[in-house]
Amino acid sequence: MKALLLVAHGSRRAESNEEIARLAARVAAKAGEEFGLVQHAFLELAAPLIPDGIELCISQGATSVQVVPYFLARGTHVAEDIPEQVQIKQTQYPDMDIRITDYLGTSDELVDVLLKLAS
Repeated sequence: MKALLLVAHGSRRAESNEEIARLAARVAAKAGEEFGLVQHAFLELAAPLIPDGIELCISQGATSVQVVPYFLARGTHVAEDIPEQVQIKQTQYPDMDIRITDYLGTSDELVDVLLKLAS
């Protein structure tokens, strides 16, 4: 089963973290058969952290985990911190397909979303 792990920064505000959980649930509702599992995780400040999120996916039967950074720009978190956290599980599970996708800011559809929000 293919899993999608939506990774956000994490916040001290519980409401912000709950918003990410709700977003992951909305993604799961639309994922259909492409992703049998959609979870969320955080880089810091909130649980589950990235390695725990990956572990959760694996424990629920995932045979591959696509880690999707919910970030707009390629800052240090996207370029270094997330890969370091994902590497922990890639090392632990060398035969498992655990990979990081492009981050949100690379999406061409984001331009359309911004224009729609502004209109």
